[in-house]
Amino acid sequence: MTGVYETEPTGVHEVEGPGAAAPGDPQLSSHATHFTLPCDGEVLSCVTVRPVIPAPAPLAVLVLHGAGNGDKQSPAVLAAAFADRGHHALAFDFSGHGDSTGTLGGLSLRRRFEQARTVVDTCLPTDAPLVLVGFSMSGQTVADLAAHYRNRLAAIGLGAPAVYAAQAWPVAFDAGFTGIIRTPDSWRKSPALDVFRELPEGVRAVLATPAVDAVIPPAVTEAVDEALGASRAEYVRVVLPEADHRLSLWFASEAKAREGFVDVLLGGGGRV
Repeated sequence: MTGVYETEPTGVHEVEGPGAAAPGDPQLSSHATHFTLPCDGEVLSCVTVRPVIPAPAPLAVLVLHGAGNGDKQSPAVLAAAFADRGHHALAFDFSGHGDSTGTLGGLSLRRRFEQARTVVDTCLPTDAPLVLVGFSMSGQTVADLAAHYRNRLAAIGLGAPAVYAAQAWPVAFDAGFTGIIRTPDSWRKSPALDVFRELPEGVRAVLATPAVDAVIPPAVTEAVDEALGASRAEYVRVVLPEADHRLSLWFASEAKAREGFVDVLLGGGGRV
């Protein structure tokens, strides 16, 4: 099933604090806990947001930031929106990003997957269906995780996603990665596209993109769209006319767009 719509323009150490309040609800509906997690030879900075009142069928949600100067701050705002609907959500800084240790050059797609997998296995409820949300480079990471957690996958949300050639997966970002991804059309045989194409019935998939993306080539977005559309998943395409590539920041600052994205990813659901 496929749908398309265009929006109207518009640990080691824990510190607890309030999450975002649900729209129209004067009471706090979630609580955020900041903590660190030793992982992959690094110390990852994480924030988990738990609902005060869980949904009848709560989900476990992981929200992943993109590359460059990306960090968990804007994904944490989106995580709070899921928690406000009764779901346990988490965001973290990959190594070399934000408050985590490590260097960006020492990171790789493989290490991103391994770090995210450790966070899921260690910090999210193991008995809850899994929702994976990723922006930009984390589109690839969502695909890697979706293949690994296929039997517990409930939904994936992709924000202006990138996908990469299999050869790039193990290569550190400062050790030849750029040369591989700059090879023309190297992404066309990305295993991520196969994962998206093979999403099973019962999974919900949402692809959110700006009307014009100055970072991701249109052919990449079209390939992701075609793969998701060919799957058995319930697929929805979201176009955000006023947004740019940095959709994580857009959702963090635009409440209406953020709530709409969460609603469509949850299938119009949330806490009943």
